[in-house]
Amino acid sequence: NRDLTDDQVTIDCAEAVKKYNVGIKCATITPDEKRVEEFKLKKMWKSPNGTIRNILGGTVFREAIICKNIPRLVTGWEKPIIIGRHAHADQYKATDFVVPGEGKLELIFTPKSGEPIRHVVNEYKGAGVALAMFNTDASIVDFAHSSFKFALDRKYPLYLSTKNTILKKYDGRFKDIFQDIYEKEYNAQFEAAGIWYEHRLIDDMVAYAMKSE
Repeated sequence: NRDLTDDQVTIDCAEAVKKYNVGIKCATITPDEKRVEEFKLKKMWKSPNGTIRNILGGTVFREAIICKNIPRLVTGWEKPIIIGRHAHADQYKATDFVVPGEGKLELIFTPKSGEPIRHVVNEYKGAGVALAMFNTDASIVDFAHSSFKFALDRKYPLYLSTKNTILKKYDGRFKDIFQDIYEKEYNAQFEAAGIWYEHRLIDDMVAYAMKSE
């Protein structure tokens, strides 16, 4: 059906979930070159999960199921670590392409009024690849609120992990928005619940998580 409808069926399903607030998704395929040839598809369709997430927005929360009779890989973990993943744009709405040869790659933002903003990304000496991705303040704000509310509901501390040392503007925007919302709207509630919010660099977060309970 995805191929027959030019993937409109995926969009219709996501819109129906928004309308009725419930949905069940079966297994789907994000085709690569071999699958396109195997199933004689019209094109290499994008991830249906990405399409659904971009339409629904919000946050994808993944929680481990802990069973007493199943040994844990990290023996010190006694409580579940729940991963909240931003569900909008980024890689799932990125534009990527193969650069055919020598030339200049530019990133241009054209505002409704005023002068365009231009950034030279790279001066290619030969063939290569290129990628551009984006997100919006509105979506990051939604991500922050859903994360803070989930943490309060479960009474777990919340950590935002980014690579803002490298992506100073991109990941830095997530960090700044989370911090602003926390200080203005959630700080008192977190303190009353005996939990906390912190931003940590992804490298530090992995090491910290491995040592935590």
